[in-house]
Amino acid sequence: MTITGIPRRANEDWLSLMPPEAPLEPALPIVDPHVHLRDKGFRYFIEEYARDIAESGHNIEAMVYAEGHAMYRRDGPEHLKCVGETEFAVGQAAMGASGKYTSTRVAAGIVGFADLTLGERTRETLEAHVRAGHGRFSGVRQRAKWDPDPAVRGPISADAPGLYLTPEFGKGLDVLTAMELSFDASIFHPQLADVTALARSHPDANIVLIHSGSPVTHSSYAGRPVHADWLAGMRELATCPNVSVKMGGLLACVGDFDPKTAQRPSSSEELAMTWRPYIEPCIELFGAERCMASSNFPVDAAGMRYGTLWNAFKRITSGCTADEKQQIYAATAKRVYRLER
Repeated sequence: MTITGIPRRANEDWLSLMPPEAPLEPALPIVDPHVHLRDKGFRYFIEEYARDIAESGHNIEAMVYAEGHAMYRRDGPEHLKCVGETEFAVGQAAMGASGKYTSTRVAAGIVGFADLTLGERTRETLEAHVRAGHGRFSGVRQRAKWDPDPAVRGPISADAPGLYLTPEFGKGLDVLTAMELSFDASIFHPQLADVTALARSHPDANIVLIHSGSPVTHSSYAGRPVHADWLAGMRELATCPNVSVKMGGLLACVGDFDPKTAQRPSSSEELAMTWRPYIEPCIELFGAERCMASSNFPVDAAGMRYGTLWNAFKRITSGCTADEKQQIYAATAKRVYRLER
């Protein structure tokens, strides 16, 4: 399927090898707190996202736009170019509000980028985001992912370890907190102690650990006690009441999934079996009121359909109470990202 000749996704033919699944618990309201809209290799704008929602059959009430270095301004001061992404997200939200594409509230909240180490320029960037967001700007994600193994570290990691522990970053986080904005922490599981230290030294900060802490089971971590190490770090982090967890986004870390060698996309049963060890402990340790199920689409579309992902989550949470599900699938995201303001 194409729009003006632009592929909907690079792997559309491969995804077609696994037909859409019938939705489990289709009436359960969902707020997806981690969706990227962008044009990188393939276009994934509101039109493409709306098709995924419709195909899934799940009740996606709203979504939070997650920063992905999309649509930065071409000109202007370097520290303000990232505000272009918020402007883009607001434009997508306006298209969604027309009702032409979907009834889902697109970009009900916006998590953008700001370099929190820039002092007064950090404040200027955040204020510009808030103005551009017209009430939708919710917080910032600044990656601190770093690992000595280049195969793990990848091309978009931090330049050096320990970013969250620097005094400059701490000052920026205090500015963010004073503006009642959240912070999405992006790390690999060996850096969980950094997030714990950050949360303890800034107890008023609203911190979200994304992708379940990105436990890495491939490359130099293959054969190591990753789950035990991850669980120990998560248990310590859970003692910080100002930290929530965005569960999911595990495709690239757990098992190092490679669509080039996989025979077909994952089913929800297979996905639930693989992800369960890194989802259930989050709920047990942090409680449903501090957990959010998230899609990380279209990144995780490399391995599954949108509806398959939500079915997998619903299989994992089948033993939760109705109230716990309400928290995991909608209420926590609404509270953390202030979507009902």
